[in-house]
Amino acid sequence: MPKASDLKRGSIVEINDAPYVVKNVDVKSPSSRGANTLYKVRFNNVQTKQKLEQTFKGEDMLKDVDFLRRQVQFLFQEGDAYTFMDVEDYSQYTLDRDALEEQLGYLTDGLEGLQALLVDGQVIGIELPQSVNLEVVDTAPALKGATATGRTKPATLSTGLEVQVPEYIATGEVLKINTGSGKFMSRV
Repeated sequence: MPKASDLKRGSIVEINDAPYVVKNVDVKSPSSRGANTLYKVRFNNVQTKQKLEQTFKGEDMLKDVDFLRRQVQFLFQEGDAYTFMDVEDYSQYTLDRDALEEQLGYLTDGLEGLQALLVDGQVIGIELPQSVNLEVVDTAPALKGATATGRTKPATLSTGLEVQVPEYIATGEVLKINTGSGKFMSRV
């Protein structure tokens, strides 16, 4: 049974006899002495997709839900449906745009290293790898003499994701992007 302080995005817990997946955790640390740190958690119901927000103290216990993690590969997008293939048994799973939300900017055709989360044989979401490689399709021209510790500029990547990159990065370069923070890590 996880504590509220152990929850992170993608965790699955049971609330009111229904499985919920954690979408966002907002930590609030009150400044008064002796006050408990509060965790405001936004959940989505696995079956109904209904949203739920609750606030917990760090020591509050929640009930775990049994789920499977399967290695999958992103195959293609058709309209608002995104199709993934299990790399072991080649079965396909389809998720809609709402289930993927912030992860869409990191998905490229053929992307491997993903994990599908299954509850009772139903896919409820995916987990991205720690980093992905994406090509810069639009940014201001590279500046001569720009250093890695210098200023940054916005760059649009092949998936439409916009990130801040150092001034020396040029259009056409492939970058390593952290999927947890959405920040530039390095050139590939």
